[in-house]
Amino acid sequence: MKALWNNTVIAESSDTVVVEGNHYFPAEALHREFFAPSRHTTTCSWKGEASYYHVVVDGKENRDAAWFYPAPKAAAAEITGRVAFWRGVEVRP
Repeated sequence: MKALWNNTVIAESSDTVVVEGNHYFPAEALHREFFAPSRHTTTCSWKGEASYYHVVVDGKENRDAAWFYPAPKAAAAEITGRVAFWRGVEVRP
């Protein structure tokens, strides 16, 4: 699977985990030069607290477009160390 934004591959892996229709990529699959930390967090009742990254490609920023669970609850243990995308990031084979 590939994650693309602004016509650029920002993550790529054959090992994704699908939860609620979202592909969670291993953290090591991210092309880190396209990610900047965000202070934004949200809480999911069964996964726990999510943290976010901004995606930055060619000077354009897609705020909070990637999320991950630093310490997911037991029910979501399979997404430990993984990152998912939204806000216009295309995920495809």
